[in-house]
Amino acid sequence: MSDELLPYVEVNPKKTYDAVVIWLHGLGDSGNGFAPIVPELKLPSDSGIRFVFPHAPVRPVTVNNGMAMRAWYDIKSLDFNNRADVEGVKESAALVTKLIEVERAHGIPSERILLAGFSQGGVIAMELGTRYPEKLAGILALSTYMSEPESLSTQAHEANKNTPILCAHGQQDEVVPMFLGHAAYKVLEQNGYTVEWKEYVMQHNVCMQELEDVSAWIQQRLA
Repeated sequence: MSDELLPYVEVNPKKTYDAVVIWLHGLGDSGNGFAPIVPELKLPSDSGIRFVFPHAPVRPVTVNNGMAMRAWYDIKSLDFNNRADVEGVKESAALVTKLIEVERAHGIPSERILLAGFSQGGVIAMELGTRYPEKLAGILALSTYMSEPESLSTQAHEANKNTPILCAHGQQDEVVPMFLGHAAYKVLEQNGYTVEWKEYVMQHNVCMQELEDVSAWIQQRLA
């Protein structure tokens, strides 16, 4: 695993920021893919929230014939129970941890840092957010699923046991079927997390109603 910091796209507020959202993209995308979403969130001009959109490492992806692309981990099988390469998930979680530590070094406390992720990025957000040893502002898991759900009860850190989590999914998602997202939500719920579920009439993407809900949720966490 590289010791270098992940490259990223940043979107800063007009005022000095006092909170950070680290938003992780999906398979084959980059930080550029979600950066344009910030204006669509229509956050108040005085929100003071900085957005960081890191680029995942480039790696071969087995199910895509070994083609190299930006991916947070390899997908070796489409089998629902073994979709995520666990070692790759943990490596990427460690890389994103470094981004959190950079923001903390700049004076942003961990409880003012929110993790968000779409699809593969959501896997990393849940993996890291539930195991991070300092309190975070929230975990946003969009159109995603959980790596090793059976390990959550033994690996989770108490620091984020009460951290709000929002799971959102498209009812017509054919890439990550909604039952996978709902299963992650149920695992979180069964482990005592403060977790909310929302679903939308959409495929493996985002929609305007979801963006409105996400904006309101982020503002509640980082107001």
